[in-house]
Amino acid sequence: MIRRTLIVQNALGIHTRAAAKLVDTAKQFESDISLTYRKRTINCKSIMGVITLGAQKDDSFDLEITGNDKEDALQAIEQLINNKFGEEA
Repeated sequence: MIRRTLIVQNALGIHTRAAAKLVDTAKQFESDISLTYRKRTINCKSIMGVITLGAQKDDSFDLEITGNDKEDALQAIEQLINNKFGEEA
């Protein structure tokens, strides 16, 4: 299992488009991926779960990944977050 705290980098936070990109990235991997924000844990492969978290810019959340491809999943998700979901701001 891998646990990592990440910080939302993009100006708009994890809005609908960013949530869709996060879910699409998570679904590429077999590993179980969960995201905890403000004591609420959701499946990172659930679009409704991710959208309803309401994480904003500079908020931190905990990512937990368990499975055979956990390192690859972590790398892909970290890259997505750190690249601001491909947004300019």
